[in-house]
Amino acid sequence: MAAKKKRAARKTKAESFSRWDSAEYLRSEEDMAAYFDAAVAEAGDDPAYMLSVLNVIARARGMMKLASQAGLTRAGLYKALAPDAKPSIQTVSKIARALGFRLTLKRAA
Repeated sequence: MAAKKKRAARKTKAESFSRWDSAEYLRSEEDMAAYFDAAVAEAGDDPAYMLSVLNVIARARGMMKLASQAGLTRAGLYKALAPDAKPSIQTVSKIARALGFRLTLKRAA
């Protein structure tokens, strides 16, 4: 009887999973560049998606360090890269430059 209770207890025990975070897997500049290139190829014309990609790369690099390099406060950087944020093109350009990227526009085909 005790064995059945133990098995039942194991079956009903909730499993916990950690939240997936891509930033944990971007360990080198090459990893970050490859992630960025893949994102541009996937959905380069979706501004919200690209901000999300910059957020992941920024977290992988280190938000405090990046904020300093971009000339922003840490809180300002988090706010600019938050979901549903609408940062200015100037802010996005500062962040991109600090990450080693350059914003470019090209004529749509």
